[in-house]
Amino acid sequence: MKILIAADMVPTAPNIALFREGKVNDLVGEELVRVFENVDYRIANLELPLVDTCSPIHKCGPNLMAPTETVNAYRKLHVDLVTIANNHIMDQGPEGLRSSCAVLDGAGIAHIGAGDNLRKAQEPYIIQVNGKRIGVYACTEHEFSIATDNYPGANPFDPYESFDHIAILKKTCDCVIVLYHGGKEYYRYPSPNLQKTCRKFVEKGADIVLCQHSHCIGCKEEYQKGVIVYGQGNFLFAKREDEFWNNGMLIEIEIDETMNVNYCPVVKCGEKVRIASEKEKQEIMSAFQRRSQQILDKDFVTTHYAEFAGSMYQHYFDILSGNKYGLIIYKLASKFGKEKVDSFLQRKLYQEENILALINAIECEAHREVLLCGLKHFIKD
Repeated sequence: MKILIAADMVPTAPNIALFREGKVNDLVGEELVRVFENVDYRIANLELPLVDTCSPIHKCGPNLMAPTETVNAYRKLHVDLVTIANNHIMDQGPEGLRSSCAVLDGAGIAHIGAGDNLRKAQEPYIIQVNGKRIGVYACTEHEFSIATDNYPGANPFDPYESFDHIAILKKTCDCVIVLYHGGKEYYRYPSPNLQKTCRKFVEKGADIVLCQHSHCIGCKEEYQKGVIVYGQGNFLFAKREDEFWNNGMLIEIEIDETMNVNYCPVVKCGEKVRIASEKEKQEIMSAFQRRSQQILDKDFVTTHYAEFAGSMYQHYFDILSGNKYGLIIYKLASKFGKEKVDSFLQRKLYQEENILALINAIECEAHREVLLCGLKHFIKD
């Protein structure tokens, strides 16, 4: 059997009409439509809620949403399963999640990785095709979308539980796929912690681990009996134009007596996407393979990441300090007494948007790792 996995597939203002009308030939081109048709099963990442009423939650970063009718494009591409374990599925609160699930159910598209509570969000999905049982598990790093025991949301990566979920799933499945929504945006290599996490998934039984979320193509690693892809890039997300967003890749998993992983590069063209030309494919895959060779050096992942984190420390200093004028004003205000200073801190130095950014920097695994590594790099300098 063949399973095709696409990363972020997101309706945006320039192409919402095409999504609504299900004009997939215009969105992705006839050649990519045939790629989707010539497999047994199709999976994609739905990186936002499908809902018609705007009710944004309090968070840092954008609150995404798309009209419910945009599900037509997913249906016309014959998408069978979407992962909704990501950092945007709760952008419009519980109603946004409930609406998304109802719309997907109505379109006959299965979903995984989020639910009414943590127990529901943790449930894997079993694909049964041609006598094979394929287990799919989806989780995300901690941002503003996480489910709890009694609150809806996405399945959080939890080192005390997630690895056990994979071990249990492997006992009843021929193959296990992990869709991990995490890693640092716009960074093409694994961080030391991300590499440890993905390797542990393989050690516990995962056959392939796909990292989504970074919005760029990263690299791959063959570890023990599994394959890890550190960054798949977007599939269709017409948000910006740069070296990271312009290329992505579809992952085709062929499962018989053994498992083979094939890569299909795609190129963004404005608000659309198309299959890469032969020249583009060679360039994309050559860079992908080069990065994959680099991480075979056991010291490369650590040293390269330290350099990257060092280049980011100013950004995180700004988050830690809150309002950029806050520390200066704080020193001036301190002479008026502790009570007035505390009141000032609550109202000015750390306003709600600053607090939310601070929470995200500390709670999210990828941000916290960059923050700590960057600060240590700063001390060494």
